[in-house]
Amino acid sequence: MTPDSLPAWLGQSLAELLRQRGHAWLLQGPSGLGQYELGLAMAAAWLCEQPDAADGGGACGHCPSCHAIAVRTHADLCVLMPEVEMQALGWPLSEKAQADIDDKKRKPSREIRVEAMRDAIGFAQRTSARGRGKAVLVYPAERMNMVTANALLKTLEEPVGDVRFVLASEAAWQLLPTIRSRCLGFTLPWPEDAQARTWLEGQGVPAADAPGLLRAAGGRPSDALRLAAQGQAPRGWSQLPKAMARGEVGALADQSPAQAIGALQKLCHDLMAAECGAAPRFFESADLPPVPSRAALARWSRSLASAAKTAEHPFNPGLMLEALVSEARTTLNSARPRP
Repeated sequence: MTPDSLPAWLGQSLAELLRQRGHAWLLQGPSGLGQYELGLAMAAAWLCEQPDAADGGGACGHCPSCHAIAVRTHADLCVLMPEVEMQALGWPLSEKAQADIDDKKRKPSREIRVEAMRDAIGFAQRTSARGRGKAVLVYPAERMNMVTANALLKTLEEPVGDVRFVLASEAAWQLLPTIRSRCLGFTLPWPEDAQARTWLEGQGVPAADAPGLLRAAGGRPSDALRLAAQGQAPRGWSQLPKAMARGEVGALADQSPAQAIGALQKLCHDLMAAECGAAPRFFESADLPPVPSRAALARWSRSLASAAKTAEHPFNPGLMLEALVSEARTTLNSARPRP
């Protein structure tokens, strides 16, 4: 990934990162800001055979090394992700992992498996194939379980050879403190609204849909693009809070239980923010119904978190959706009307 292909708000960040030295970086910030894209761009720049001095040493995009990364076959790049993420982003699984999944012995993992981490440690100890060193990209880093994280920790403490690590995280507080302390930290910047809209339109999102998608995603462009890919309608987003107060199940009828719970959690978040006097993130203030009590919102938040645990495999999706809307209606109508 070249500097030119990065979203506008990350180009300057890449140049800043490449000017600094270090064997391990932690890219952190909320979801949807481009942690994966920036991490891959760093790895590509480290391995590039003809880095572009005009772009602060970024990858050229046309040398054999850059081509190998583009087609997911670079011998000196190790990508550590949950298997579901690797499949979604086009990275090949190990032969054994692919065979187990093909034979239906297990499902693709949603966390970074310790077996993959052990393979990465072995990779770090081998000689570079192309002579530009080696790179390990870990994303999302918070998906490492305790065993996997401890396996990585020793290598971070005692790096071998010419390997460099970039950990990209959307929840860095979930990482072991010892992992965080051994990495140079970098917090991704928030994009300006115009930058985010331009980027979304460049990804094929209609200009009329971009503002609503960004609002629904809390201003996070990658999350907004994911919502667009899921087919969620941004133009009805502003009507959702009051539709829930009226108990209209149809307002969520085109969403899966997991998507519906996510939307309701965003509504709950904004009402909690309003109750504390803070600005909402996902809806305009005028779109919100009267704010329920803090206790009612806390109960609703806990209930939604509990429902999210079974959202992928509900016993009856239709009944679950009705129950979610009924609970939302009860909570939202417990508020005192605004004066």
